[in-house]
Amino acid sequence: MSNLSTLKPVNDFLAQQGKLYIGGKHVDALAGKTFTTPNPATGQTLATVADGQAEDIDLAVQAARTAFESWKDTPPNIRGKIVWKIGELIEQHAEELAELESLDNGKPKMFAMGLDMSLATETFQYAAGWATKIDGNTKTLSVPYAPGAKFHAYTRKEPVGVCGQIIPWNFPLLMAAWKIAPALVTGNTVILKPAEQTPLTALYLVHLLEEAGVPAGVVNIVTGFGEAGAALAAHDGVDKVAVTGSTEVGKLIVGAARGNLKKVTLELGGKAPNIIFNDADIESAVATAANAIFFNSGQVCCAGSRLYIEAGIYDEVIAGVHQIANGIKVGAGLAGDTMMGPLVSAEQFERVSGYVKAGIDAGATALTGSAVPEGGGFFHSPTVLTDVR
Repeated sequence: MSNLSTLKPVNDFLAQQGKLYIGGKHVDALAGKTFTTPNPATGQTLATVADGQAEDIDLAVQAARTAFESWKDTPPNIRGKIVWKIGELIEQHAEELAELESLDNGKPKMFAMGLDMSLATETFQYAAGWATKIDGNTKTLSVPYAPGAKFHAYTRKEPVGVCGQIIPWNFPLLMAAWKIAPALVTGNTVILKPAEQTPLTALYLVHLLEEAGVPAGVVNIVTGFGEAGAALAAHDGVDKVAVTGSTEVGKLIVGAARGNLKKVTLELGGKAPNIIFNDADIESAVATAANAIFFNSGQVCCAGSRLYIEAGIYDEVIAGVHQIANGIKVGAGLAGDTMMGPLVSAEQFERVSGYVKAGIDAGATALTGSAVPEGGGFFHSPTVLTDVR
C-alpha cells in the first residue's frame, strides 16, 4: 500500500486503518470488524476500514443527540463561520482529497479537482451564508367563527435534530458536502454513512472538520455496509434520514423510517433518455450525448444511457458518438492523460458487462470504443450498442 499517491499525506493516511468517528473520537467498530476497500484501477487493496454495525450506529446516535443540545443553540453566525472554514480547508487540501478520491473511486484526478473538489468547497461556502438568513414570520389572521377576536400567529424555524445521511460511491466527497453543509448550518447534528466502496474521503474530511472547529459529536461518520445504513434509517433517535442511492434502497429506507415517522429525503436513480431531432445542432448534440453517458465512466444517476435519434440523422449521430468513444483515453485515475477511469468495483464491472452482454444476446451490435489497460482493474471500454429493440 506504500507510495500509491504522489503525496505523502495521502500515503500516510492510507497506511493507517480507517476508524469510525463518533463523539469526536476515532474508534474501532465495537465488534472489531474491518473491511478492505480496493483500488479499482488495480483491484488490489487500498486501505482497511472499520466495519460499523448497529451497535456503532447506536453510539453515534447518542453522541449526535448529546451534541445537538448545544449545537442547536450555537449562534448562527458562529455556525456559519465554522461551515465556511470547512469549505476553505477543502479548497486548501483539494489535491490530497482529489488523489484520494481518484484512488478510491477510480475517476480521473483532473475531473475530481475540477468538479468534485470545487463544488464541495462552494457547497460549504454557499451554505454558510444561510446561517443568518433563516427566520420565521408573523401573520395577521381573520377567523370567521370568532368575529372581533384578535390572534397573534407566527412561525419559528427550528433545527430538525439528528440527521442520518447515506451517500453513494459515484461522487463521494461532493455528496458528503451536499448532505453535511446544510444540516450543520441550520443547527442539526449528523451521522454520515459513506458507501462501502468509497469510504476514504469522508474519513479524510474528519481532520478538516476538527480543524474547522466542529464540536465533538456534531458530525459522526460510521463506515460499513447495508446493515449500518439500515440501522441508521430505523433508529428512533434519528429525526431525519437523507439518502442518495438506488430506487431499491430508497424503498427500504422508507419502510425502515416509518417507526418514528422520521422525515425522509430520497434522491434516487433513474433511466434517462436523450433525444436528438433532425433540426438539432448535430455537432453539439453528439458531443453532449457522448458526455452524458461516458462522463464519470457512466456512473451518474442521470447518465444518458438511452439515445433516441430521428431517422434522418441516425447514421451521422452514431458515427459521431462512436468517434468520441474511440478517442477516450481509458486508464488509471492518477495518470495525467486519463479521460475515463475504471468502474468503481468488481460488482459494478460485472453489472455493466452483464448489460452489454444482454444487449448483444438480444440482437444488438456493439461498437466498442478505445481499448482498456491490460492487467488488473475494473476497466470497461466505452461502448455503443446499435440495432437495439
